[in-house]
Amino acid sequence: MLTTARGAVVAIYRHIRVVIFTITFFDSMVAKVPDSHADLLRSKVDVVLTTLSPEGYPQSTLVWCSFDGLNVLLNTGVGYKKERNMRRNPRISVFAVDPANKMRWIEVQGDAELIEEGALEHVNRLSHAYQGKDFYDLMPELRGKEVRVIVKVTPRKVRVGKG
Repeated sequence: MLTTARGAVVAIYRHIRVVIFTITFFDSMVAKVPDSHADLLRSKVDVVLTTLSPEGYPQSTLVWCSFDGLNVLLNTGVGYKKERNMRRNPRISVFAVDPANKMRWIEVQGDAELIEEGALEHVNRLSHAYQGKDFYDLMPELRGKEVRVIVKVTPRKVRVGKG
């Protein structure tokens, strides 16, 4: 275990052929997504969002994501269980696995901020990237019946697996 001058603790674990890097930053410091794994958050890889239920149990959902170079960006509708969980407790986890190498993955733990402004445009960008169509063309029954929010995840802890 190594402590850097900025107060970050870096631990390296070796297990079989996988090297796992754990980077933890104290207080309000932001963890950096390594360039070696940023592609998993920028590409069409489905990611798992995990929130905590009111009872404290993990609640995981498969979601689409994008990455702005600092924050992981997700999208959901107001009133969905994951949205209610994040409003109550903003600490979440996002996990992505490389479909070409299951031993290569990234987990981003952080704080979720829910933002309405630009959410419809964001979900349409995600929908075009993942499905090639506007979101409400895929889900016409939801058009006009929901409010969308961007989930901006500020990384606090980042773990990666290198296969």
